[in-house]
Amino acid sequence: EVQLVESGGGLVQPGGSLRLSCAASGFTFGSHDLSWVRQAPGKGPEWVSSIDYNGGKIRYAGSVKGRFTISRDNAKNTLYLQMNSLAPEDTAIYYCNAQIYGTDYWGEGTLVTVSS
Repeated sequence: EVQLVESGGGLVQPGGSLRLSCAASGFTFGSHDLSWVRQAPGKGPEWVSSIDYNGGKIRYAGSVKGRFTISRDNAKNTLYLQMNSLAPEDTAIYYCNAQIYGTDYWGEGTLVTVSS
C-alpha cells in the first residue's frame, strides 16, 4: 500500500523558514517523480514543485521560485521542501504527490500558516 506522510508544517512569521518532509512507503521510491502541491483556504490546488526520480530535473511554480527548494533522499524514501522567505500568501495545506504508473497518490497534507 502506497503511503505518503507529510510533516514539518506549523505557524511561522513572515520572512521565516520551514522545512517540510514527506515520508514514503509501499512503492519503489527512487523510480518515480514526486511533487508538492498546496491548497490555500478557499482556493483550488496549486502545483508548487516537482522533482524527477533521481533529482536531475526540478521545476518550480513562478510564485515560489527562488524561495523554495525541493529535494529528495532516495536512501531514506523521503521528499523535502525547504521554504524560505515565507509570506502570508504561502499559507496553505501542503501535499506530497506521487505519480505511479498513471495513478496519483496523495498524503493527508501538512498545514503551513504564515502570520505575524
